[in-house]
Amino acid sequence: MHTIQDLRSEFEEYLGQNGFDLSPKELYEPLDYILALGGKRMRPILVMMACNLFSEELKPSLAPAYGVELFHNFSLMHDDIMDEAPLRRGKATVHTKYNTNTAILSGDVMLVYAYQYVAQVASELLPIVIKVFNETAIGVCEGQQMDMNFETSSTVSIPEYIRMIELKTSVLVHGGMKIGALVGGATETQADLVAEFGRNMGIAFQLQDDLLDTFGESAKVGKRIGGDILQNKKTYLVLKALELVDATTRQELMTWMTTSTNSTKEEEKIEAVRAIFTASGVVEAINKEIQNYENKALEYLAQVDLPAKQKEPLKAFLSMIMQREH
Repeated sequence: MHTIQDLRSEFEEYLGQNGFDLSPKELYEPLDYILALGGKRMRPILVMMACNLFSEELKPSLAPAYGVELFHNFSLMHDDIMDEAPLRRGKATVHTKYNTNTAILSGDVMLVYAYQYVAQVASELLPIVIKVFNETAIGVCEGQQMDMNFETSSTVSIPEYIRMIELKTSVLVHGGMKIGALVGGATETQADLVAEFGRNMGIAFQLQDDLLDTFGESAKVGKRIGGDILQNKKTYLVLKALELVDATTRQELMTWMTTSTNSTKEEEKIEAVRAIFTASGVVEAINKEIQNYENKALEYLAQVDLPAKQKEPLKAFLSMIMQREH
């Protein structure tokens, strides 16, 4: 079995060999730019890990893994336009560095290349791989629309929120891992179990991200703490707190989460909302939910009919990403 570092190194080498030094430069340069911003490479590594679960030969997973990473970055490029975000991983977003029209068109061609790489599988696997990837891509778009809808909706339920993060974040892990397992030689039943491991891990990861955004340490999390509060995002923390608090506190929280603040009031808003979260017991509630999805992920992995030793790397990966420090 390959280590996570081995997989990351092999993927980065493949990425470096398949850059976009193409013409017209104005179209392709932004692709190399956003890929060079780095990130955890969690999704392509998981495609490769799913393949490695069933095969020592990783080569069949490299092109689909790259396709998944291209799709992920395409979605980030377009999300940043919709969010009017100036920064991505501490650097200028594509539409900020270049312009919006370039970012739209470069994102479009990135999506086409994502399909080109995902399709580089054995001919007998092509129909199911494309079907899985189509369902994944549609799901990501549905999740983004749900997220946009939540911005103006006054009645978002926790099940709706979980469904949104499942689609926007988790479904790409689910689809990528299913494709990885299939190219590694898994049966469709086995591949589905591996994919469900990925789906539940992805939901747990995003819920923990919500928690770290509000209660993490900026230096360790890599971003300003309280950003979701300042943007009035209806995260699990907000929705659960609205369920748990009394009417007076509920009104106070709703007032904070429906008003904009100038820079001098930002810290006051963050601290006030954090205090409501802490007093309401919502931190305990979200930690319980995170553990619930971690357990579900492990239950699906346990059903994969392989020796326990072969499944240890995926268990270790889950443990690693869920042990990010507050």
